[in-house]
Amino acid sequence: MPGGAASGFAKGVYGIGLRPDLYPGEDDYFKKNPHVAGMAAEDDRIIMNPYSKLTDQEKQAVMLNEAARVHMRKGLMPAPQFSLTPEQESAFATYSKDPVDRAATIAARLLSNDPSALAPTPEQTQYVQQLRKFMGVE
Repeated sequence: MPGGAASGFAKGVYGIGLRPDLYPGEDDYFKKNPHVAGMAAEDDRIIMNPYSKLTDQEKQAVMLNEAARVHMRKGLMPAPQFSLTPEQESAFATYSKDPVDRAATIAARLLSNDPSALAPTPEQTQYVQQLRKFMGVE
Protein backbone atom coordinates (compact mmCIF):
# COMPACT_ATOMS: atom_id res chain seq x y z
CA MET A 1 0.00 0.00 0.00
CA PRO A 2 1.63 3.28 -1.00
CA GLY A 3 2.44 5.49 1.95
CA GLY A 4 1.77 2.69 4.44
CA ALA A 5 -1.72 3.96 5.27
CA ALA A 6 -2.49 0.98 7.47
CA SER A 7 1.03 0.22 8.63
CA GLY A 8 1.26 -0.49 12.32
CA PHE A 9 -2.24 -1.94 12.47
CA ALA A 10 -3.17 -5.54 13.05
CA LYS A 11 -3.91 -7.73 10.06
CA GLY A 12 -7.59 -7.24 10.78
CA VAL A 13 -10.13 -5.95 13.25
CA TYR A 14 -13.11 -7.61 14.92
CA GLY A 15 -12.65 -10.82 12.97
CA ILE A 16 -12.41 -9.14 9.56
CA GLY A 17 -9.15 -9.18 7.63
CA LEU A 18 -7.33 -6.09 6.45
CA ARG A 19 -6.03 -6.41 2.88
CA PRO A 20 -2.94 -4.22 2.52
CA ASP A 21 -2.58 -4.65 -1.24
CA LEU A 22 -5.07 -2.77 -3.36
CA TYR A 23 -6.26 -3.98 -6.73
CA PRO A 24 -5.51 -1.49 -9.55
CA GLY A 25 -9.14 -0.33 -9.79
CA GLU A 26 -9.30 0.22 -6.03
CA ASP A 27 -6.07 2.21 -6.06
CA ASP A 28 -7.38 4.36 -8.92
CA TYR A 29 -10.65 4.93 -7.06
CA PHE A 30 -8.86 5.95 -3.86
CA LYS A 31 -6.52 8.32 -5.78
CA LYS A 32 -9.56 10.07 -7.23
CA ASN A 33 -11.46 10.02 -3.91
CA PRO A 34 -9.07 10.81 -1.05
CA HIS A 35 -12.10 11.70 1.10
CA VAL A 36 -13.10 7.98 1.11
CA ALA A 37 -10.97 6.62 3.96
CA GLY A 38 -11.63 2.93 3.43
CA MET A 39 -14.22 0.37 2.48
CA ALA A 40 -15.47 -3.16 2.96
CA ALA A 41 -14.18 -4.68 -0.27
CA GLU A 42 -16.06 -7.25 -2.34
CA ASP A 43 -13.81 -9.99 -0.93
CA ASP A 44 -15.16 -9.15 2.56
CA ARG A 45 -11.91 -7.65 3.75
CA ILE A 46 -11.20 -4.08 4.75
CA ILE A 47 -9.16 -1.88 2.46
CA MET A 48 -7.84 1.51 3.48
CA ASN A 49 -7.14 4.53 1.31
CA PRO A 50 -3.39 5.16 1.28
CA TYR A 51 -4.05 8.73 0.07
CA SER A 52 -6.22 9.61 3.07
CA LYS A 53 -4.88 12.12 5.58
CA LEU A 54 -6.67 10.62 8.58
CA THR A 55 -4.96 10.12 11.93
CA ASP A 56 -4.34 6.59 13.22
CA GLN A 57 -7.28 6.98 15.61
CA GLU A 58 -9.56 8.02 12.74
CA LYS A 59 -8.32 5.06 10.68
CA GLN A 60 -9.19 2.72 13.55
CA ALA A 61 -12.75 4.13 13.54
CA VAL A 62 -12.98 3.55 9.78
CA MET A 63 -11.80 -0.04 10.19
CA LEU A 64 -14.42 -0.63 12.92
CA ASN A 65 -17.08 0.82 10.63
CA GLU A 66 -16.04 -1.35 7.70
CA ALA A 67 -15.73 -4.50 9.85
CA ALA A 68 -19.33 -3.94 10.96
CA ARG A 69 -20.37 -3.60 7.32
CA VAL A 70 -18.81 -6.99 6.51
CA HIS A 71 -20.50 -8.69 9.47
CA MET A 72 -23.88 -7.34 8.36
CA ARG A 73 -23.24 -8.12 4.68
CA LYS A 74 -22.28 -11.73 5.41
CA GLY A 75 -25.30 -12.22 7.67
CA LEU A 76 -23.16 -12.87 10.73
CA MET A 77 -25.20 -10.10 12.32
CA PRO A 78 -28.75 -9.81 11.00
CA ALA A 79 -29.18 -6.89 8.63
CA PRO A 80 -30.80 -3.82 10.14
CA GLN A 81 -34.53 -3.48 9.57
CA PHE A 82 -34.97 -0.02 11.08
CA SER A 83 -36.22 3.07 9.27
CA LEU A 84 -34.11 6.12 8.62
CA THR A 85 -35.11 9.57 9.75
CA PRO A 86 -36.06 12.09 7.04
CA GLU A 87 -32.69 13.82 7.62
CA GLN A 88 -30.82 10.53 7.17
CA GLU A 89 -32.86 9.67 4.07
CA SER A 90 -31.92 13.01 2.57
CA ALA A 91 -28.23 12.76 3.53
CA PHE A 92 -27.85 9.19 2.20
CA ALA A 93 -30.25 9.34 -0.76
CA THR A 94 -27.49 8.99 -3.33
CA TYR A 95 -25.38 6.54 -1.30
CA SER A 96 -27.24 3.41 -2.41
CA LYS A 97 -30.58 2.46 -3.93
CA ASP A 98 -30.84 -0.42 -1.43
CA PRO A 99 -32.57 0.68 1.80
CA VAL A 100 -30.89 -2.14 3.78
CA ASP A 101 -27.50 -0.92 2.56
CA ARG A 102 -28.33 2.62 3.68
CA ALA A 103 -29.46 1.32 7.09
CA ALA A 104 -26.25 -0.75 7.44
CA THR A 105 -24.25 2.36 6.62
CA ILE A 106 -26.05 4.29 9.34
CA ALA A 107 -25.58 1.45 11.85
CA ALA A 108 -21.85 1.12 11.13
CA ARG A 109 -21.34 4.86 11.37
CA LEU A 110 -23.25 5.05 14.64
CA LEU A 111 -21.11 2.20 15.98
CA SER A 112 -17.90 4.07 15.12
CA ASN A 113 -19.29 7.39 16.44
CA ASP A 114 -19.23 9.00 13.01
CA PRO A 115 -21.34 12.18 13.24
CA SER A 116 -22.35 11.87 9.58
CA ALA A 117 -24.88 9.20 10.70
CA LEU A 118 -26.88 12.08 12.20
CA ALA A 119 -29.20 11.73 15.22
CA PRO A 120 -30.23 8.10 15.79
CA THR A 121 -33.70 6.87 16.55
CA PRO A 122 -34.27 4.62 19.59
CA GLU A 123 -34.66 1.66 17.20
CA GLN A 124 -31.30 2.47 15.57
CA THR A 125 -29.63 2.81 18.97
CA GLN A 126 -31.00 -0.57 20.04
CA TYR A 127 -29.70 -2.25 16.88
CA VAL A 128 -26.26 -0.65 17.30
CA GLN A 129 -26.13 -1.88 20.93
CA GLN A 130 -26.74 -5.42 19.62
CA LEU A 131 -24.08 -4.93 16.93
CA ARG A 132 -21.64 -3.59 19.53
CA LYS A 133 -22.24 -6.66 21.75
CA PHE A 134 -21.95 -9.07 18.79
CA MET A 135 -18.61 -7.56 17.74
CA GLY A 136 -17.27 -7.21 21.29
CA VAL A 137 -16.82 -3.47 20.96
CA GLU A 138 -16.35 -1.73 24.27
